[in-house]
Order: sequence, then C-alpha cells, then structure tokens
Amino acid sequence: MQNPDLSPRGQRVNHPGDHRNEQLLTMPDGQPLFVRDWPHARAHDAVLIVHGLGEHSGRYERLAQWFHTRGYAVRSYDQRGHGRTPGTRGALSHADDLLEDLATVYNGYAATLPRPPLLLGHSMGGLVAARTVLDRRVRPPALVLSSPALRTWESKFMQRLAGVLAKVAPNLPLPNGLPFDKLSHDTQIEPAYRGDPLRHGWITPRLADFIFRAGDACIGDATRLAVPTLLLVAGSDKLVDPSGSRDFSAAAWAGNHLTTRYFDALYHELFNEAEPARSQVLKQLGDWLQKRA
Repeated sequence: MQNPDLSPRGQRVNHPGDHRNEQLLTMPDGQPLFVRDWPHARAHDAVLIVHGLGEHSGRYERLAQWFHTRGYAVRSYDQRGHGRTPGTRGALSHADDLLEDLATVYNGYAATLPRPPLLLGHSMGGLVAARTVLDRRVRPPALVLSSPALRTWESKFMQRLAGVLAKVAPNLPLPNGLPFDKLSHDTQIEPAYRGDPLRHGWITPRLADFIFRAGDACIGDATRLAVPTLLLVAGSDKLVDPSGSRDFSAAAWAGNHLTTRYFDALYHELFNEAEPARSQVLKQLGDWLQKRA
C-alpha cells in the first residue's frame, strides 16, 4: 500500500509564458507548503483558492486563468498531505492544521496586496475556508464556497469510528472511497483525475474526524457568518451531501450575508462540469463578483 513522503523542491520556479510561479512557504510549525501564484501586473483584486480532498492546486489552473483574464491576481496552495507539499498523504499533526495553514497563507498573501484577497474554497477546501472565516482567523472581503464538505454521506457509525481511531491511530492511511465517476458530467474529467500523479486516494482518521466535526460546527455556527458569501451547491453531488449546504444556507439566511445558487442536476466539481453547465456556473460567479464590486 503506497503512502509516499514527498521531499521539498526548495526554490521558486517562474513560468513567464503562463504568468505563473511556484514556491515553498514554511508554516510556523516548520511544515513547508507548495504555493502556486498567477500574478497580475494590473490586478484590481486578488483571490486565494483552497482545493479539496485528495487533489491539489494544479487542478485549478483553468479557474485561475478565468480569474486572471478578469483582472485578478491568483494564489493557490497544496494543503498539507496533498500535491507537491511534502509529507504523508492525508495526514495531520493536529486537528486544526488546515485552518492554521490557511490563516498563515491568507494573511501572508494579504500583506503583499493593496487590499485583502477574496477567498474561494472547493469541497474540503470550502469547509476549511468556511471554518477559518467563522473562527475569525481571517476576514476576507468576500467568500466563495463551491460544493463545501459541510456534511458527509458516511454513516454515523463510521463518523464515530473515525473519532475513536483519531485518538489511537490518527494517521493510519485509509482509502477515501470517493466516487471519481461522479466528479463531473464531462467525460474527460474522470480519466484525467485518475491519471494525475499528484492526486491521491488516502484519508486518515484525524483528517476524517476533522471533516466530520468541522462540517457540523459550520452548520451550527452559520448564523455568525459576517462576510459576503456566495454558496454554490451541486444538487446531484455524490461526494459530499448537499443537504449540509442547504442547512447552512437556511441558518445563515437571516444574517443577509449569504447568496446561494443551486444547480440541481450537476455533480460535485461545478467548475469542471460539462458545457454549457460550467459556463452557467461561472456566469453566476461572475455576476456575483460584479455586483459586490
């Protein structure tokens, strides 16, 4: 059973042809994170993108270019245990590692910009983004949540088991069981995902327990949402249970900070859906961004 530890690359790499560069940022606990930037010399705004479970920032190249052509500088990073960030796949040292990492990356990025960046999270990245905002670790001017992992399809028994294993075998590598054939209706997405050498199919009890607990906590704290937020919900999602987003939306509605858009027939990866659905999702995002501008 393969569960590799990756080594740091150690230097910045510039890509002038596609306006992209790469670096390693060291977190306060010494963990390096792999970071991708799409800088923009005449940017009017910026966005930080947080990826989902098992994937990596490189899968957001097309979305980054969409933002880039609209005048945004873009940053994304490989969360610990993922992509080109060194370390055991899917593993955490502490339950709140992903929240601390996001806060460090976000605040460091904001310090280089004229104003703080928009924050966008997909799936587990949406959960991490939502929890970090609700905890007041960061205060972005706006938040976008795409198919956030606020509720799982796993049974209550499996959730309780993850809690027990998180105490006795926190970084035991286990298959994450995600149905890759339900990522998107675009027939090119599944084989590209399966063939991606930087993606992985592992999860650990500590990470699973974090996802279960943080999702419930986000729904419970939704009334505290104080940041303008766009919630994009895939109604036919088979990777995360969309009822979590519906309950979050219902709870946060009274605060008047949340805009929710439902796409009943679409699968989990809304930004990678088959056309014309992908363009429809991006139009909703573009319209919302234009209104808040």
